[in-house]
Amino acid sequence: MATKTTKTAKATRGGRYFEAVGRRKTAVARVRVHAGKTGSSVVINDKDFTKYFPVEKHRRTVLAPFETLSIKDYDVSAKALGGGVGTQAEAIRLGISRALVLINPIWRGRLKTLGFLKRDPRMVERKKPGMRKARRPQQWRKR
Repeated sequence: MATKTTKTAKATRGGRYFEAVGRRKTAVARVRVHAGKTGSSVVINDKDFTKYFPVEKHRRTVLAPFETLSIKDYDVSAKALGGGVGTQAEAIRLGISRALVLINPIWRGRLKTLGFLKRDPRMVERKKPGMRKARRPQQWRKR
């Protein structure tokens, strides 16, 4: 089943931005990378980046595309829904990577070799009828 990804470049009152969608498990993130900004701010769900991701590992996950490409000036705004905090961080990373490829297609090779442009397809397996969990059957009793 092919999914449609939203990849656009739009101009707003605040300047030009590039938009992309990132997904991981049940988390979906709509990311906007504002091009040509002087500061480097990240806002997720109208919250400051450090307050939304208090764990350093998740913050490094989100900022990994910028660090690998040595980009200092960027503004990112993202809306993340579903999943947990870790999966939202990876969904935002995928969205940022896709938006950066829209800004400069030359960066695609470096981001692709690191796996930042690959959507992780693993999902939770559904529970089957007659079983306790997805693969755990009922316990058999002899007597």
